[in-house]
Amino acid sequence: MLRSLYPIDPMPDWVAALRASAEPVWIFAYGSLMWNPGFRFAERLPARVYGYHRSFCLYSFEYRGTCGQPGLALGLNRGGSCRGIAYRLSPATLGTEIDSLWAREMTGFVYKMTRLRLVTERGPISGYGFTVRRDSPDYVGRLPCKVAALIIAASKGNRGTGREYLMNSVRQLQELGMHDSILYRIVNLVEQSPPPA
Repeated sequence: MLRSLYPIDPMPDWVAALRASAEPVWIFAYGSLMWNPGFRFAERLPARVYGYHRSFCLYSFEYRGTCGQPGLALGLNRGGSCRGIAYRLSPATLGTEIDSLWAREMTGFVYKMTRLRLVTERGPISGYGFTVRRDSPDYVGRLPCKVAALIIAASKGNRGTGREYLMNSVRQLQELGMHDSILYRIVNLVEQSPPPA
């Protein structure tokens, strides 16, 4: 059963059908799902997606900010490539995990669940990721690093500060031996800014 404090986007039939999938269901994580997946999984692999990149391109009005002082959240935006984690959902609890993921990620018409080709050490695998909806009112596009850093440094929402979100994401990438030059540049700028009041 889907549960969320916020209205959840309607689940299309093709996603609902994944609950009973006989094939492995892989989910690509590039932000908070890397360090806080919140679902059971059978295995995880380092993975890369081509055609999308990780970007602080979404306003966060509750989780990492407020309506008066919005924060920023990561999105998987078109162009480039992105390294992250491929999680294979546990077959024994597949339906529950898909419902949980949908309730967590699919609120407010911010993301769309997209089929992706995940490149791993085992070769390419088919999976899914939550890509940005550019028609969402929360979409801010490509912000200069200085602007993103100022917003992140000052933001705080009901799930913590923008700094914590940024540092947890970078720390997970470091543990995986992955480099994201833009996120590192933002970290350097955030560290020079005062924390939120």
